[in-house]
Amino acid sequence: MISYLIYTIIILKTFFSNYHIAFIFFFLFLFTLKTEGQTKRKFKIHTMAFYNVENLFDTINDPNKNDEASPMMELKSAKTEIYKKKVKNMASAISKIGANTSKNTPVIVGLSEVENRKVIEDLIKDPNLISKDYGIVHFESPDERGIDVALIYQKAFFNPLDKSSHELKLRNSGNNKRDYTRDVLLVSGYLEGDLIHVLVNHWPSRSGGEARSRTKREAAAGLNKQLIDSLQKQDSYAKIFIMGDMNDNPNNSSLKNILKTKGDKRKVGFKELFNPMEPMFKKGLGSNAWRDAWSLFDQIIISKPLLEENYSSFRFYKAGIFNEQFLITKKGQYKGYPFRSFSWGGFTNGFSDHFPVYVHLIKEIK
Repeated sequence: MISYLIYTIIILKTFFSNYHIAFIFFFLFLFTLKTEGQTKRKFKIHTMAFYNVENLFDTINDPNKNDEASPMMELKSAKTEIYKKKVKNMASAISKIGANTSKNTPVIVGLSEVENRKVIEDLIKDPNLISKDYGIVHFESPDERGIDVALIYQKAFFNPLDKSSHELKLRNSGNNKRDYTRDVLLVSGYLEGDLIHVLVNHWPSRSGGEARSRTKREAAAGLNKQLIDSLQKQDSYAKIFIMGDMNDNPNNSSLKNILKTKGDKRKVGFKELFNPMEPMFKKGLGSNAWRDAWSLFDQIIISKPLLEENYSSFRFYKAGIFNEQFLITKKGQYKGYPFRSFSWGGFTNGFSDHFPVYVHLIKEIK
């Protein structure tokens, strides 16, 4: 190293009258390199999340909804106090998603298993969230369980321009009767000047078995594909987020064959979709558990333009499963599972039987 420095100074000497001037230029050169090396790019970062909040029902029996069988209705007493605890727990969990990195609560959160707008209003008015001034996008679904999907957003960062609900029309194979399920929610708007589109989902369950119910989730994926194609027809470079409880893993046919998601972002082509949850699933990670097996039903999928490396607008940074210790069951038969709210007809003071999932978006600050 020393010989290299001496050689550099000798070379500089050939361009200047003496070693003194050569030394000056040499150290100016080193200082310039050091200064450039210390220049760091600065980024703004936001979190977007999805959370299945496990039967967020109020205490009122709604004659227009099939809420009689909800865990809240089955409770024998203290329903009001339990409801308040449930709301508080949900708000507390949401307030922490991605906060270690973004230093803020999520700017956008997709929700599933909410009964109505009132429970969402109670959620965003909780002390954990009220200062963030969240807005709500919600439509009633015809779901037979009486649950809907919704979206909450921080008004300071996201401005919704268009919102619509899209019905998934299904029929049971045995009797050809309508199978009423959750609608797909589509919200388009500006995230600090960037136009984005968010699809919030809760696909049909695996009731009756995975194979027997598969076509219903494939139909849900097909409805999403139609909406994505429509958005991309208007704008080939549309920034699209597909989030939800898919009741399917990233390797199932609904994702791989219908939406044609890719788990390697280097292989995502024009107008194709990247599923950052697929590599996590391959590592054995999950967002919900059943019979000692983990599934990654909760996912956030993104379109190709969010993978570009021009950070003058928001781009994908990383994804994660929010599985902090306070969300995990500590003992008993379900030790290690998500710490759910309701079990065996009672309230556990837990959170949800699903972990939330999230993505971080970054934008360079000039």
